[in-house]
Amino acid sequence: MITIDTASVEQTAARAALAVPGVQELQPSLRHSLADAATYIRRTFGSLTPSPEAGIHVSHTPETNAWHLEVRCVLNAQRRALDTARDVRESVQAAVSPQLNARGRPASITIGVIVTRITGERAPLHLCTDL
Repeated sequence: MITIDTASVEQTAARAALAVPGVQELQPSLRHSLADAATYIRRTFGSLTPSPEAGIHVSHTPETNAWHLEVRCVLNAQRRALDTARDVRESVQAAVSPQLNARGRPASITIGVIVTRITGERAPLHLCTDL
């Protein structure tokens, strides 16, 4: 039986999500933020920038071979958030499906995309004055 490392799934999902136009960065979950803060207190040297994988949470239920991925994104305002979130979901699905289905039986994969923030300036609304 092939075992799948969740860290490698997180890395694959992070690369796929960051490749989508409109995704500025992945937002670490509270769990990762607290762990990074505790590590910073003990660390003298090193980078404070969290890894992109910190914005991905993967869970697996072995009995049903069900996978759940949560992708936490910071978007820029150049594209509609809904379009970007859909593209993130499709990109992550396409990237991780071959990896998760490599176990010999099809995996059930659920991907949730959470937009945590939208940065940048939005295009101004143009109001119709011909009424």
